[in-house]
Amino acid sequence: MKRLFFIALIISVALCLVNCSKNKIIINTTNDLNGLSIGCQSGTTSEFFLRENFPNVNVVLFQTGNDASLALKNKKIDAVMIDELPAKEIVKENKDLTISKLKFPKEEYAVAVKKGDKELLDSINNTITRIKNDGTFLKMMEAFMGKDAVAEFEVESVSSDAPRIFMGTNASFPPFEFTRGTDVVGFDIALGQCIALDCGKRFKVIDMAFNSVIEAMIYGPIDFVAAGMTITEERKKIVDFSIPYYTSHQVVIIRK
Repeated sequence: MKRLFFIALIISVALCLVNCSKNKIIINTTNDLNGLSIGCQSGTTSEFFLRENFPNVNVVLFQTGNDASLALKNKKIDAVMIDELPAKEIVKENKDLTISKLKFPKEEYAVAVKKGDKELLDSINNTITRIKNDGTFLKMMEAFMGKDAVAEFEVESVSSDAPRIFMGTNASFPPFEFTRGTDVVGFDIALGQCIALDCGKRFKVIDMAFNSVIEAMIYGPIDFVAAGMTITEERKKIVDFSIPYYTSHQVVIIRK
């Protein structure tokens, strides 16, 4: 009986040690990622970056960054890879999570249009240049990313009988796009509204899964995509990108 007791005790201690090791993951270098289960949003730069650079990482896909962070909190995965600003929003709402010190190369966001749609692409580039020159861009940054961000920004609209222009996005990427009640709001939404205004068209945003937005633009009703989308060589093969409008980088979220 004593022998069975000690065996059970040893197993219990071993399980405890395993669980404790899962509680605290230290990530200071890229080598620390090896062997971990890392969650990310399906179809994002995070997924491609992990698959291309970390063959020893178990990549676990989720529909949103929030879904991945919930799995992290519940100890189903070891970490989450996501862009910097959405990561900051996640840890702000989840006090038991934090961003590791590991740094990755910078990447650039741009608006995507159908391959060869030069007229719309030129118009979008002109809009991005205009709002950066006239101060609108800075006001948008302050509204959605500033210290006293209100997450609201009003853009003039065109007449109700003007034709519509459709923007595809995935509203789970604050502060660039997220939901407030039944509305989709965020920095990219304001950018899309500016693009629509300069085109003389009524703005309509369509929220969908991130890994569907490019396909919906190529084959469906979407005219352009603004979704915190990073310029990559693979994406450039199937869409045309505007001039960059924001610079970010990947980060890793871990439990405290």
